[in-house]
Amino acid sequence: MGGDHGPAAVIDGIAASAEKNAAIRFIVHGPKDELVRLIAARGLSARCEVRDATGVVTMDDKPSQVLRHGQDTSMWSTIESVRNGEATVAVSCGNTGALMALSMIRLRKLPGVNRPAIASFWPSRNPSGFNVMLDMGADVKAEAPDLLTYALMGTSYARNALGLARPRVGLLNVGTEEHKGHAELKAAHEMIGAAQQAGAFDYVGFVEGTDLPSDRVDVIVTDGFTGNVALKTGEGTARLIGDFLKESFRATPWSRLTALVAMGALRRLQKRMDPRRANGGVFLGLNGTVVKSHGSADATAVSAALKLAFTLAQSGFGAKLAARVASASVSGQDAATGDTEDGSLT
Repeated sequence: MGGDHGPAAVIDGIAASAEKNAAIRFIVHGPKDELVRLIAARGLSARCEVRDATGVVTMDDKPSQVLRHGQDTSMWSTIESVRNGEATVAVSCGNTGALMALSMIRLRKLPGVNRPAIASFWPSRNPSGFNVMLDMGADVKAEAPDLLTYALMGTSYARNALGLARPRVGLLNVGTEEHKGHAELKAAHEMIGAAQQAGAFDYVGFVEGTDLPSDRVDVIVTDGFTGNVALKTGEGTARLIGDFLKESFRATPWSRLTALVAMGALRRLQKRMDPRRANGGVFLGLNGTVVKSHGSADATAVSAALKLAFTLAQSGFGAKLAARVASASVSGQDAATGDTEDGSLT
């Protein structure tokens, strides 16, 4: 209910997802009368269960306010359905801060996770078309052990969402040289490198901004402040390039004719760069899976977020992530500090 386009866009996204996937079912949260009408109009009544929730978390609501007074909202009801085991994944277009705060309080953090992270797809030259990047803004701060945990969680996410057997992990820095970066980055560099064998990933070392869309790496680890700035910059740059192309092709009659000739190539480029295809940031590090859709998501973007949610649910991602963090984080931290199994130092 908290998305920019209201429940109609969400129900349209559900309809698109249901048409492509006969195995998926939905629990839809919000004002019952309105939702029943929208669902019936699209012939989805047999695929959807409606949970009546009259309250709405707006984009302006503070997380603390939602935690105190949001029990009647659709967002609270959605998270509760995962907490109670009725749904495998929660998907929301609503207020990110409120959704993260509510998810942390109601679902709780996994053992071994200090700070949860938001992982998103980043368009790249890899065969899958994407890299995984985290944290994208769940927490603006991250210490070295947090960055190690992000690497472990990002690796598990890349395996389950992109089908990568042994993901390559990079740590975002201002350069690839080992002497660059602040103390926390240097400490994380050592810890992630030491954890790669136990974590079954390959650590490529420091990466920089030009590597974000490259095929050098599969998982990019950074703090939430840097990740969110990079995400918003990338989205803004993509829109700017699109606007420049439109202006160029409309400038003269000859350029408009050229655009007609190149229409097929332009449509392929638009589809490949369409941010709606990569819609859905996953909250990692919680006792339950939550997918955050863009607040401005239309039906196509909502359908993409639901496809991601179904893929993660079908793979048993939640249990695999918990096991990965529990087993590999201890090994990585012990290796980084020089501890061995018998308690001696190497």
